[in-house]
Amino acid sequence: MKKLLSVLLALFVTLNLSACVSVENKDDDASKNDSSNQTSETIKPEDATIQETVLYDESGVKITAKELDIDGTFGPSLKLLIENNTDQNLTVQSHSSSVNGYMIENIMSTDVAAGKKANDTLTFMESDLESCGIALIADMEFSFHIFDSDSWDTYTDTKMIQLKTSLADSYEYRFDDSGKVLYDDNGIKIVAKGISEDNSYLGTDLMLYVYNGTDDNITVQARNVSVNGFMLDPIFSEDVTAKKHAVSGLTFMSSDLEENDIKEITDIEISFHIFDTDSWDTIIDTDTINLTY
Repeated sequence: MKKLLSVLLALFVTLNLSACVSVENKDDDASKNDSSNQTSETIKPEDATIQETVLYDESGVKITAKELDIDGTFGPSLKLLIENNTDQNLTVQSHSSSVNGYMIENIMSTDVAAGKKANDTLTFMESDLESCGIALIADMEFSFHIFDSDSWDTYTDTKMIQLKTSLADSYEYRFDDSGKVLYDDNGIKIVAKGISEDNSYLGTDLMLYVYNGTDDNITVQARNVSVNGFMLDPIFSEDVTAKKHAVSGLTFMSSDLEENDIKEITDIEISFHIFDTDSWDTIIDTDTINLTY
C-alpha cells in the first residue's frame, strides 16, 4: 500500500511538475511571492552543494547524505546511502520536510533488506518549491519514519534533521505574507494570496500562506466552505511543523464548480479547524470568514 501511495504521488508530481502559481488577487496589490532573496545574477541553483554527511546512525541503521542533485527528474533530489545492519527488512520514508523554512512535499520510500544497503533519493516537489518562490536551496529539514517492511510495525521515528547547503551562510531568508489576512492569533497566521487556475490540474485553487509560530506541529483544515453561495467540499489539509511556513492551494474541484454552474469565483465563505498534529487536540475553530473577488 505504501509503495502504491509513492507511485501515485510520483504520478501527481509528473502532472504538476511544470505548474507555477498564477494568482489573481483583486483585494491586494501584492499577490506574488517576493523572490528577491531567491535569485541572483551571480548565484545559480546548481551552486548549492552539500558535504557528505551522516544524517542518522542509530539502532543498526545508518543514513548518509551523499550529494544534492538540483536537476532531479521530479525536482531537486538528495542522494542517500541507507545501510540496514539489523536482522529486519526495513522501509525508510521521509516526513515533515521543509526547504528554506517552507513546508515542501517529498517523494521517498526505500526498502532495504536485512544486512543490505541501498542508494536512493529524497526528492522535493518542484511545484511546491515554485509555489513558495524558492529557486536556491539554502537548507533542508526532515525526519525519517522507519518501519518493518513485513509487519509495518514502526522501527523508529527520528528527530528532525537539518542539512545546510553551501549557500546557507549567505542566504537571506524572507517570507512573503502579503495578502488578505484571514486569521492571526495564537501564534498562527493564515493569509489568502489569491485565486489560481494554473496551480492544480484538479480545479481552481485559493492560494493560502500559513505560518506556525508555535512550538507545536499543527494541521490546518477548511470547514463550512461556500463559493458564490453554494456549499462545496474543497481539498485542503496542511501540516505545518513548529516555526515553519507553508504556501498551499485550497482546491475547488472542477466538477464541483461545473455542477453548480460557477464560471467565476466572486465570493468565498470559509472557516478553519486548526489542531495539534501529534495529539489531535483542537487549537481553534475560527469564525466564518468572507472573501470577495
